[in-house]
Amino acid sequence: ELFEKVNLSEHTIRKNVNDHVDIYDNNPREKHEESIHITIKPDGTGKISTKSGDNPREDTDFRCFLTTACMRHMQENFDDNCEELTILRWFRDNFISEEDIKYYYETAPIIVESINNVENCDIIYRYVYENVVSACVNAVKNRNYELAYRIYKNGVITLEKQFARPFVEQKFVKSLKLRINNLRKK
Repeated sequence: ELFEKVNLSEHTIRKNVNDHVDIYDNNPREKHEESIHITIKPDGTGKISTKSGDNPREDTDFRCFLTTACMRHMQENFDDNCEELTILRWFRDNFISEEDIKYYYETAPIIVESINNVENCDIIYRYVYENVVSACVNAVKNRNYELAYRIYKNGVITLEKQFARPFVEQKFVKSLKLRINNLRKK
């Protein structure tokens, strides 16, 4: 078995030596109420799935730059249900339009992929954590939802301009060059 098991007094952690960690509130072969499954891909992206009681499973994609910023900032103390992400999810579900949410989930993976290609990406994620995540969370805590929305929206637009657009343009140019070269060969 490719798993390393760690038994704590109340939890069992199974770590796949390749890319997967499972955390259960007791023995995973017995009925359990809570579990967390973390999958990390070689490119640093992945997913955290949490299940608690009868609640539906909740998945968080690492390709979400807000989650990635929290992960990089908190490092070994990161929890997918940390205060910041819990507040941001509540804010998303109650104040962000479906159109903006859809746009974020289309743009965020490109932003993350682009930031991850920058040599000192931790500096960028620290900036995102301090200037988007924390600022938005503080505005929500102060019930200034309009300010929280502006911080969120401006953060997405700024990061898209700075990272996503140039990244997509580079891919597009490479694709065009490849297509032109293939046509010339014919």
